[in-house]
Amino acid sequence: MMAQDGVAHRAEASDHPPNERTSLLTKPASVYSSSSATGHAASSEILRLPQYRLWLDELWLLTRTSLPVILAYILQNSLQTVSVLIVGRLSPEALATAAFSYMFAMATAWLIALGGTTALDTLASSSFTGSSNKHDLGVLLQRGLVILTSFYAVVAIIWAFSEHLFRALGQEEFICVQSSKFLRYLIPGGLGYVWFEAMKKYLQAQEIYRPGTYVLLLTSPMNALLNWLFIHRLGFGLYGAPMATGISYWSSFLLLVAYAAFVRGKECWGGIDVRRAVSHMGPFAHLALMGVVHVGTEWWAFEIVALAAGRLGTIPLAAQSVIMTADQIINTIPFGLGVAASARVGNLLGAHNSRGAARAAHSAAILSTIAGTLILIILMASRNVFGRIFNDDERVVKLVAEVMPYVALFQIADGLNGSCGGALRGMGRQWVGAVVNLISYYGGALPGGIYLAFHGWGLVGLWVGQCVALYLVGALEWVIVGVSNWETEVERAIARLEAGGLGNSDGGLESV
Repeated sequence: MMAQDGVAHRAEASDHPPNERTSLLTKPASVYSSSSATGHAASSEILRLPQYRLWLDELWLLTRTSLPVILAYILQNSLQTVSVLIVGRLSPEALATAAFSYMFAMATAWLIALGGTTALDTLASSSFTGSSNKHDLGVLLQRGLVILTSFYAVVAIIWAFSEHLFRALGQEEFICVQSSKFLRYLIPGGLGYVWFEAMKKYLQAQEIYRPGTYVLLLTSPMNALLNWLFIHRLGFGLYGAPMATGISYWSSFLLLVAYAAFVRGKECWGGIDVRRAVSHMGPFAHLALMGVVHVGTEWWAFEIVALAAGRLGTIPLAAQSVIMTADQIINTIPFGLGVAASARVGNLLGAHNSRGAARAAHSAAILSTIAGTLILIILMASRNVFGRIFNDDERVVKLVAEVMPYVALFQIADGLNGSCGGALRGMGRQWVGAVVNLISYYGGALPGGIYLAFHGWGLVGLWVGQCVALYLVGALEWVIVGVSNWETEVERAIARLEAGGLGNSDGGLESV
């Protein structure tokens, strides 16, 4: 019953057995035919299943759908990591410039890609199962590209004049000059990153999760080759990195478009419709902005911690760099699970399946807790040697070992934050996650951690603060998900589609 990811053929006959292209959810009958017999048959079949089977199926479905998403984000992060590694062979100044530039890009433009596109997590997934017009999804993609491009234009202006900003922040002069120029070269490519992420969400809303991974398996080695070619062979030096990265992002986007056009995903594309795309932009823009704040409040907190670690001295900064490099990879697990949970919850709300949406949200939280516990065990088992993966300095290795218990404990809370935050985004409640983050991080835990760090606790104090913040965030978000009225969430999902000028649903799955 729980099929492999992929969108179903729109006119599935009830006498055809399910296969790898069978939809995970029954779509509104009005989308396919004048009869709703198939949908009711599917509902009856689900009703006969015992509850434990429904929960196990949901856990397995989320596991299968999140794995390719997680792998895609790991590969996506590797694009700029490879650039930094290849640039680092030029000089320490070039390494510092590239690392600083990509960090600034992540705290600004990449937030639009990963935070702003959460509006598609909410609207596109509900539209796919809740709209009577399958081409509404294509309109949402176009609307997203218009709005997110306008958001990105603001960031591009900041990048273009960032030299003055960096100087005001007290950065080294070579960073002010070179990083500003680096970001100007990255401006065209950064938009490719945003459009690639939007295209992924368009496919994920149709229960198509794997193409992003397939594409990045091609463009990741291409990115490494381009970086080497531009930086070392063609003599572009430091500024070859943003050019190579930009080409890789645009190539990823175009390959994903090709996949949708020639393999799977084009049935929800009704052609370019500028008039509908630029109408009813307010609800989408609001969700996108709240998504940026939701993701950004957590990312910015980690940047503040990194700045504070730099003031503690060279060894704490090195240890923090080791931990954060590892955590960026580990964080793809809860983030990827959150993306899968967003799409799943949104699909079920659009299908009028309130109980299924609630079950999906809680299943994601359970799954993230299990994954966080496994990561905790691995980190604790390797705490005394973990630092050697990145650095041979015994002082750094020892400090990493001292901080690791808090980093390990942090993983369970980080998993809850990812999964429950994803569920909230599927419900269109990005603002709730943003408020919880602001209160938890900036209202107490972050100032408290910094206070501890400079009053005898050092780097451990910073991570105690992070642990407190994330446990507050994870617990509060799970409570909010738990007390949600899911029937009301179904009504809100349909109301959001109507507010966006999208088609109405004639029905959906019964609540099971």
